[in-house]
Amino acid sequence: MRCKELRAGLGCSQEQFANLIEMDRSYYASIEVGRRNVSLSNLKKIADGFQISIAELMRGVS
Repeated sequence: MRCKELRAGLGCSQEQFANLIEMDRSYYASIEVGRRNVSLSNLKKIADGFQISIAELMRGVS
């Protein structure tokens, strides 16, 4: 949910954001809905796409 909130704040579609971070759209979509365990390297890609740290990305996630 955190990724979805941040992405919506950017005004990007899932496809646009996935392309920005060079990730498959369906893989990214499954992360947003919590169907994937995400590797550290992919968390880094996502955080970099939002121009935030991994710690900031994980803020509020239980």
